[in-house]
Amino acid sequence: MTTPTTATERATRSTPPDGAPLIHDEPVMGTVVSFDIRPGPLSRAEARLALRRACVVLARADAVFSLWKPESPMSRIRRGEIAVGDAPVEVAEVLGRCSEVKAMTDGWFDPWSMPGGLDPTGLVKGWAASRALALLVDAGVAGAMVNAGGDVATAGEPIPGEPWRIGITDPDDRAGLLCVVSSPGGVATSGTYERGAHIVDPFRRLPRTRLRSATVVGPDLVLADAMATGLAAAGAQGAAFVVAAGYGAVVVDASGVTRVVGEAKTEVTTAVGARAPF
Repeated sequence: MTTPTTATERATRSTPPDGAPLIHDEPVMGTVVSFDIRPGPLSRAEARLALRRACVVLARADAVFSLWKPESPMSRIRRGEIAVGDAPVEVAEVLGRCSEVKAMTDGWFDPWSMPGGLDPTGLVKGWAASRALALLVDAGVAGAMVNAGGDVATAGEPIPGEPWRIGITDPDDRAGLLCVVSSPGGVATSGTYERGAHIVDPFRRLPRTRLRSATVVGPDLVLADAMATGLAAAGAQGAAFVVAAGYGAVVVDASGVTRVVGEAKTEVTTAVGARAPF
């Protein structure tokens, strides 16, 4: 014989305890941003409040930078209706980072050379995810991962003594993994197997990629995100700017050969080439 339970008892049993991981998917910026939050000392209610605030940050980024929204400040800048100085302050911040990465990548990441006009999309998603993560950290979570459609920002630890581990999709088998990398803070992947020919060679101003997949790993997701785009366009010569920045990469070339560039810490699940010059 079973003992009947009250509604309060059932609700209590179905509510995760304080300290349990908080998982959430937020549709925004034309993708789904996934959160994995380890509350640590925060109560469940405090962690959820921090999550809601992080989602507001993402919605704000979408409202300011979306090129699919005709009245967004970035769309209006592209049409010449307003100047950067008339736009929200976030625009100048993002374009400043774009200028920084353009110089670091010898021009292979260049939002000013995109068909149709200025397009900082290759940096905005990582920038927004990083801002959302910073809010969670400031709130006091023990660890968090923000995955913005494959651009992943992490902080803290999922469990004490363990790093966040990020799986990299195999471009030949989207249901499988190429390898797993330990995240030092940012992991960003650029390639054609998810969105088709969207990567532009800024010197020819035409869609072209020399790599099937380029994953850049480093402490700053904003930089990793933009460099992944530049590396996919540049191909082998892009390895130099990744290493010069102190970052690492896992790349798959046009022939399907996988190599590790720099100091990316990988746990191999398929055959990854030696750390030879790329």
